[in-house]
Amino acid sequence: MNGCIKVGELPGITGTSSQFATDGFEVRSVDQNLNSVRLIEIAVRNGEALLAANGALVVKTGKFTGRSPKDKYVVQGTHSRSTIWFGEVNHPLSEQHFEALRERMIAYLRDKHVYVQTLSAGADPTYRLPVTVVTELAWHSLFARQLLLRENAFTSDEMAASEINSFTIIDAPGCTAFPETDGVTSETFVAINIEKRLVLIGGTAYAGEIKKSVFTLMNYLMPRRGIFPMHCSANTDSRGGDAALFFGLSGTGKTTLSADPHRQLVGDDEHAWSDNGVFNIEGGCYAKCIHLRKDSEPQIWDAIRFGAVLENVQMDQNTRALDFHSSALTENTRAAYPIDFISAARIPGRCGHPRNIIFLTADAFGVLPPISRLNASQAMYHFLSGYTAKVAGTERGLGSQPQATFSACFGMPFLPLHPGEYAKLLGERLAAHPAQVWLVNTGWTGGPCGVGRRMEIAHTRAMLTAALRGDLDNVPYRTHPIFGLSSPTEAPGVPHKLLDPRSTWVDGDEYDCAALQVARQFVANFSQFSGHVGADVLDGGPTI
Repeated sequence: MNGCIKVGELPGITGTSSQFATDGFEVRSVDQNLNSVRLIEIAVRNGEALLAANGALVVKTGKFTGRSPKDKYVVQGTHSRSTIWFGEVNHPLSEQHFEALRERMIAYLRDKHVYVQTLSAGADPTYRLPVTVVTELAWHSLFARQLLLRENAFTSDEMAASEINSFTIIDAPGCTAFPETDGVTSETFVAINIEKRLVLIGGTAYAGEIKKSVFTLMNYLMPRRGIFPMHCSANTDSRGGDAALFFGLSGTGKTTLSADPHRQLVGDDEHAWSDNGVFNIEGGCYAKCIHLRKDSEPQIWDAIRFGAVLENVQMDQNTRALDFHSSALTENTRAAYPIDFISAARIPGRCGHPRNIIFLTADAFGVLPPISRLNASQAMYHFLSGYTAKVAGTERGLGSQPQATFSACFGMPFLPLHPGEYAKLLGERLAAHPAQVWLVNTGWTGGPCGVGRRMEIAHTRAMLTAALRGDLDNVPYRTHPIFGLSSPTEAPGVPHKLLDPRSTWVDGDEYDCAALQVARQFVANFSQFSGHVGADVLDGGPTI
């Protein structure tokens, strides 16, 4: 479309809240709902990207190769002031400062050409969230189109069944903030206004901010309807009745382990659990691809083709061959592609209630067993703890080595409400639909990071396959003397020694000291929740 167009008047943006949110945004010209082929052509023509030998679109995101959590803000509106969990995760922003950012973006976009996608979040039409994404870059529009659900994925009746008004996300990497006057701490901002149903993203070209903004919105909206939003991947059997959930932060294996050639992939990162079962929030996958190999991750390898977006992956300028092992730009190299690029994807992304729930942790200290069976108390304790490791490059400011961390609900950066709200929903779901919960360490064995080695994917897959098949139901178990975790002493296709973390260390006494050190960190971290949980949940933690 050419001419001066108000974004709020575009088809697909309906309801007074959406029109109010985008009121005043006028741009030089607009392309709306272009398909992937057209967006790829434009991105290459505009110099935003190059095509790789396998057809994937290769882009660089500039100085931001990961999320910028310190630059995420939530407006203190009339309602959100009392409901948002403000603090380290959700930095408060006044309505006046949000309006200043909005005016700045209005001025910036006035002479720009923009790309608009009318999309959705939530594969269950009863709970879907219409989302309009306005972007400055063509490849960002492609990213949003590939990661979210396209509007035509739903029938008109399903569209009408939605009870949630739409949100608008406006993404302009070239628009930067003035910290002195805009109430922010840097030129970068991700500002969420719940009341105005508007998200503004500026100063960063990392497209993952679009995806995670939608997830934050769903994490706010779904609990209000009694739905449990989850930072997890999911797969199931061909009937959709034997579902498994995989919780974990970036780098712990959510995408890799849920892409199982023997099971159907429901989704790789974000889901919600209702009375009807589990449904995918997204319509695509966002896989880490550092050190990607076809033999170990064949489904992801085959999904990287024409239509996929590769972020910060090194490519030979002459042959256009990809180097997945290079971390020259970042460890956080990424591939974004529609979920139907996975041959065993389940479409639409819905399945029944889970029979198995897996908590994934990349234990940087190498002290946790590779797989443990949790009781109800331990499940709640470890869900609230969310122990894992941040992988280099996933966020700004991380060094070259993983850093041990605790991320409540295995997704604290995306929680607009207090973690206790999500833990309560998990407890209610488990009470209504019992499932076996497992803690799986995809991190280090034989010593801490720098001394030991990373768990082999083949061994982790073998343990998970055995757990999902019930092969671990009747094998002997040992109890960890500090963590109280119950771990199998044998598993098909896994060396016996690997199942006992202490035996993989050269010095058992050093292991004991390291395990005690990590246990103390668990206890110190959990003190923030001690007043919010009962004695039974506290009993699920380690014993010092």
